[in-house]
Amino acid sequence: MSALSNSRFLKMNGLGNEITVLDLRGSPHRVSPAEARAIAADPRSRFDQLMVLHDPVTPGTDAYMRIYNTDGSESGACGNGTRCVAWAMTSDPVMSRPVDRDLVLETKAGLLPVERVSDRVFTVDMGPPRLAWNEIPLRDPYPDTRVVALDTRLPEAPELQGPSAVSMGNPHVIFWVGDAAAYDLAAIGPAFERDPALPERANISFAQVAGPEHIVLRVWERGAGATRACGSAACATLVAAARKGLTGRRAVVSLPGGDLVIEWREGDDHVLMTGPTELEHEGTLSPALFAEVA
Repeated sequence: MSALSNSRFLKMNGLGNEITVLDLRGSPHRVSPAEARAIAADPRSRFDQLMVLHDPVTPGTDAYMRIYNTDGSESGACGNGTRCVAWAMTSDPVMSRPVDRDLVLETKAGLLPVERVSDRVFTVDMGPPRLAWNEIPLRDPYPDTRVVALDTRLPEAPELQGPSAVSMGNPHVIFWVGDAAAYDLAAIGPAFERDPALPERANISFAQVAGPEHIVLRVWERGAGATRACGSAACATLVAAARKGLTGRRAVVSLPGGDLVIEWREGDDHVLMTGPTELEHEGTLSPALFAEVA
């Protein structure tokens, strides 16, 4: 029997981005890819990202988070999921513990300070973007990642031009388009996600600059597919837009699930993401989910 059998979970969302939160603090268990896929297969716990809390690793932090995509792969960052975790750690009657300051959460991509703005709105400090080709990473060297030369010759979207690339703890490729709603993400997202020029795959965004302080965005997420919102993609897109002179360093990013406010702070280069969270329900993981998990 899996150690996860009968574990309590929270089903949440950040702008419709489906998030499942699982608290394994105090347990040595680490979720396997097969277990993550089993949790995603149950409609009650279906997720775009699974946020798993472990005991802190770095002194002064509140928890270590592992982030799983629907296909069982791990991600280094999930801004919408981080806001959901922050709500759970400060408001859920089972998960919350006394905290006398703002939270600091840790992932394999680094530390994420989180500030509560209101009851269900949080600001996550996503840290500085990574802009060098080998930090994103890209297969080939580029002196300037504002434009990278992916093979964009797809019959479904012949007009696409060279995109921008940014890492926010996970790799992002951003195409600049006139109408973000015009693209069939399921038809073209997988080809770009797995392009040979992207050694760790990438989140693929289609960004429509509606004004100097407004971007309309749709995202195909690495390992998860089309989602209603992706916080790290919103951050990467604002950075890329500002670098190209398309926007300023602060903008509203509108995704199918709603709006995020993204600011690329000039003083320390950090990217701040502000947005809401929502609790949908809680439940327990049925042992039957893991019957075929080795």
